[in-house]
Order: sequence, then C-alpha cells, then structure tokens
Amino acid sequence: MTSRWVEKQVRLKVRLGEIPLFSIHVPLLVLDAHFTDLVAQEPQRTWSELPASVAGTLISSKPVRAPLPRLCVLPDAIRYVPQHYERFYVDVRGSFAEYLDKFSAKSRATLRRKLKRFAGVCGGTIEWREFRQPDAMESFYGLARAVSEKTYQERLLGVGLPADPQFRQELHALARQDRARGYILFHHAQPIAYLFCSLRDGGLVLYRYLGYDPQFRRWSPGTLLTYLVLEKLFTEGGARVFDFTEGGGAQKQFFATGSTQCADVYELRRTVANYLVVVLHAAADSVSTAAVRLLDAIGLKARVKRFVRSRA
Repeated sequence: MTSRWVEKQVRLKVRLGEIPLFSIHVPLLVLDAHFTDLVAQEPQRTWSELPASVAGTLISSKPVRAPLPRLCVLPDAIRYVPQHYERFYVDVRGSFAEYLDKFSAKSRATLRRKLKRFAGVCGGTIEWREFRQPDAMESFYGLARAVSEKTYQERLLGVGLPADPQFRQELHALARQDRARGYILFHHAQPIAYLFCSLRDGGLVLYRYLGYDPQFRRWSPGTLLTYLVLEKLFTEGGARVFDFTEGGGAQKQFFATGSTQCADVYELRRTVANYLVVVLHAAADSVSTAAVRLLDAIGLKARVKRFVRSRA
C-alpha cells in the first residue's frame, strides 16, 4: 500500500445544486491514498503527531459499509462527514470484447450506432489522439483548453480544465514520470472533446477532466471519447482499474463495472473555531439541498437548470 499524509489547504465547498456558492478554506493533513488501498487498511495517525499548522485530517473517498453520522463529537476530535457517494470504476483486465458483454444488446447497439454516425460526419474515420510525452503535453493543453472554455462546466461551475500555471506545471511533471494521459477527439481537425487522466502505482488510471464542445452535443463526443479510451486501455494491457473518481453521473454509471460506497471523513481538533466551521458548512449545505428539493417539488428544477446552462 502506497500512502502518505500531505499538508494541504482544503476547500469545503457549498453549492446550490451544481452551482458553487462559496468555500471555506481549512489547513489539513490529507491522506494521499487510493480508495482501493483503503479497503484493506487505513493508516492511523495520533493527534500528538499533528503539526500545529493544521486543523485536523481528511481521508477522501474512504470506503464505508453504511452511512456515517454527518457530525460526531469524539473524545479527541470533531468528525465531520459532509457527503457520501458511489465511486464508479471499470476493471480493465481481460478483453474488451468481454467488457462489452456487460452491456445489454440494446446498449451495445446504441454505442455502435453512435460510433458509426460520428464516423460518417467525419468522412468515414474517427480521428482522435493520445498525448503522453512531455513535449506533447503543451499541445494537448492548448487543444483541450480551446474546448474547455466553451463548456458550461467552466463558464458556470468553474470545473473545466484548469487554466492556472500550477496545473500546467503538474501536467509536465506527470508527463516526465510517464503518468499523464491526454486524449483529444477531433472533427475535421477541430478539437471537440478532451479527457485527461493521471496514473498511480498498481495499474490505476484516474479520470480527472472531461469536456466537450456543446455545439457537437448531438454526437455524444464525451461518451465516444470515453469508449475509445477504454478500448485502448483494454487492448494495451497493463492497467488494472479505470477510476471515475468522485462524483456521480449517468455516463460513469453506464460504463462502470463496479462501484464502492465512499465518504469524505474530516477529523478536526476540538476547538470553538472548528465547531463553527463545520456547523456553518453543514447549515449552508442543508439550506442549499432544501432549496434544490423545493425547486424539484414544484417542477422548476429542470427548467432552472436548463436556463442557467443556456445563459452560461
């Protein structure tokens, strides 16, 4: 098991549905470990070892058998669990043909039809490319950013492919270690979708960023690129798990061969300031959730979502 504790500034985000409202920044020791490692073992850390510069610890995507209480006061800490979620993944061992057998006949036919239709509008062949060498990462980044800046995810949610210098440095650092994989789907030489993945030890491929040009939505470019990348991983061999990481979504569930129930577990020092942080975040999150449920109950949720996305 490869894991370590890393000191980070963590953002506790509050959203209205998928729209970010504000964040609370908390300095924490974050466990750098994959959820598949945490199934078998979880490194322990005593409070006496915590540096004074942090407020506590965070274990992201900790596998849980049943939901944990949202807020719990322990003898030496405040445990806060703001969210539970299913973490979807694809076991990419075996053959791609065997993987396709997991889909219903109708789903396989739909995938084939999407591929055939898009190939038709591309002149008979689907053009896509993998970028992995250090000198190719800048090309990938430029092409992917050209797509990302058109997406509602970036304009509205701020979760497109990052535009900051730190991310570009990360791209090049990962590429130098052969741990970066960038993929671009083209339409007549125009980039219309991108997928960026990073690699971890043990054959783990992490799905990091996906986006597509909304003008090409009818062709399902994100679905097609995901399909093509999975086919490549199965064919090449060497990978063990394609991890869709945090967050749900119909596409992740569609492609997945399995999922694990996970939770983000914060343990903070028992101080008045930390009590205020978790109470404020929990209250704001509860109000946001209630507002979304109210919009859904009166039949306005989908309409509001479409309006906001169209404005973005």
